[in-house]
Amino acid sequence: MQYFSTEHKLSIKATCGLLGVDRQVYYRDIKSRKEKLKLSSKVINLVKTKRLTMPRIGTRKLYYLLEHELKELNVGRDKLFKILKANQLLIKPKRKYHITTNSHHRFRKHKNQIKDLEFIRPEQVWVSDITYIGNRKNPSYLALITDAYSKKIVGYHVSDSLNVSGSLSALEMALKKREYGKQPIIHHSDRGLQYCSNEYQGVLEKNGILPSMTEQYDPYENAIAERINGILKQEFDIDKYDTNLEIKTKLVQNTIDIYNNFRPHLSNYMLTPNQMHKQNSIKRKKYKTKKGSDIKSLPLNY
Repeated sequence: MQYFSTEHKLSIKATCGLLGVDRQVYYRDIKSRKEKLKLSSKVINLVKTKRLTMPRIGTRKLYYLLEHELKELNVGRDKLFKILKANQLLIKPKRKYHITTNSHHRFRKHKNQIKDLEFIRPEQVWVSDITYIGNRKNPSYLALITDAYSKKIVGYHVSDSLNVSGSLSALEMALKKREYGKQPIIHHSDRGLQYCSNEYQGVLEKNGILPSMTEQYDPYENAIAERINGILKQEFDIDKYDTNLEIKTKLVQNTIDIYNNFRPHLSNYMLTPNQMHKQNSIKRKKYKTKKGSDIKSLPLNY
């Protein structure tokens, strides 16, 4: 309860009289504002606990992760948006682009095998890409292999060059971690030198994996891989650390562990990649575009 001195009460009474405002209304307004500030403080503390491990996770996923606690506070999704907006805690997407693909080479390029394919199980399709996570002082590249159905990152490698060895290391990791070894699998990538090389294609052939590649210079042909790159950069800031390769590798390892185990996906019906990967009964959500292809449209809150 708020206590005022007699002098302060008289001052409030006089001011309310001059403005034609009822004193009870005035006191209720003060109480309401304090309750709102208290509620906002509780919500912000909850949000900050999640953003300790996922620093730029969006509001929809925050609401899903905190739904039980927010319901106890009588805070719905719209109110959560309002509180975060009022406190400048909404996430604005970053826009950065660095070319890592060299498709002007002598090696054989393969057809796109997944253009009209429906993803119905884990380890049906792996999508691969390389993304730049360094700077001029410390250039570094992250090779990723992601399961198209579950969005689980199954292989990765951090290196200081675009040599094929980094992509091969990511592929070897993915092969060692296979959980459904008897099922056929397609490997989809862009037409970069690393994926078209004899060494890389040899490993795919040895393991009975069908190669698939983009056929045009269109990032939407490898949309899932591009989107996972964006999540790691926009939500986890893996490209902002100016450090040596060993430390950056550990940071990436920790980030991927959090991503696979704790970050929900809308396209997974809010399951994490690991949860989605452990089953094959859930039908993946599709996102249609004007062009009519579900794989070509993956929204920022994907």
